[in-house]
Amino acid sequence: MATITAAMVKDLREMTGAGMMDCKKALTATDGDMDKAVDFLREKGLAALEKKAGRIAAEGIVTNAVSEDGKKAVTVEVNSETDFVAKNEVFRSYCAEVAAQALTTGAADIDAFLAEKWALDPTMTVQEKLSSMIAKIGENMHIRRFQKIEVENGCIASYIHAGGKIGVLVKVESDVVNDEIKEMGKNIAMQIAALKPQFCSNKEVPAEFIEKETEILKAQIENDPKEAAKPEQVKMGMIKGRINKELKEICLMDQVYVKAEDGKQSVSSYIAETAKKAGANACVTAFIRFETGEGLQKKEEDFAAEVAKQMGK
Repeated sequence: MATITAAMVKDLREMTGAGMMDCKKALTATDGDMDKAVDFLREKGLAALEKKAGRIAAEGIVTNAVSEDGKKAVTVEVNSETDFVAKNEVFRSYCAEVAAQALTTGAADIDAFLAEKWALDPTMTVQEKLSSMIAKIGENMHIRRFQKIEVENGCIASYIHAGGKIGVLVKVESDVVNDEIKEMGKNIAMQIAALKPQFCSNKEVPAEFIEKETEILKAQIENDPKEAAKPEQVKMGMIKGRINKELKEICLMDQVYVKAEDGKQSVSSYIAETAKKAGANACVTAFIRFETGEGLQKKEEDFAAEVAKQMGK
């Protein structure tokens, strides 16, 4: 049996909004498994649907780099210990250099990327350059991840939000690339930054995702005496309706376009409308969204204890 700590209860409470005792009960019932505890709370109707992929828990920035022809791009996350360093121009310039190299790298993962030669100084590797920057800035840093996207016919739209807190790349396939199509891509990138879709269209949603959501919704209904008493056919209709509603929130094409004047137009409708005006056959087929620190646990600093420790020396 896993030991349930106060920190675990606190983390689960922040993730779900459920009460402290409910969180402790969920963790105990699931032997400390955080993911299963979230599902446990949702099944009991004690947690709101988590719409965030992960809490922002580390400093640093996300940087995009796009090729001159606009057909290839990369987004990179580089982490630092403090927000102060993340805003430092030396750090930000270094991140731009990392992104420029990642744009042309043949490395398939971070380990291979760190082992290759640093393009601006082949006498050292990317890892050695990172180590020299750590020594220069005086703070621990790491290149956490990168992901590339390419298009043969069309363009890549790039958007950075809040100085690097969020980075988005959008693949726009089109037989015409003009200002209207480019602006459309930028607007879609801003949509993705704001509403955080998980999939481009509902065709990409895995069957396992639907099965898991169905099981959770079934449990929610059975735990509600009024809903549990309803006929099976009615309950299945309720489940289908709730899943369809959720898919409209997590699938980009089905989301309501945030800049729609009527507040109803879908993203897919906006793209079709723009393409028609531009005289193009255009569609958005893929995107990448990085949020700084998502999924990382931020180190909690007790500054009062640190001062007391220093004074006690």
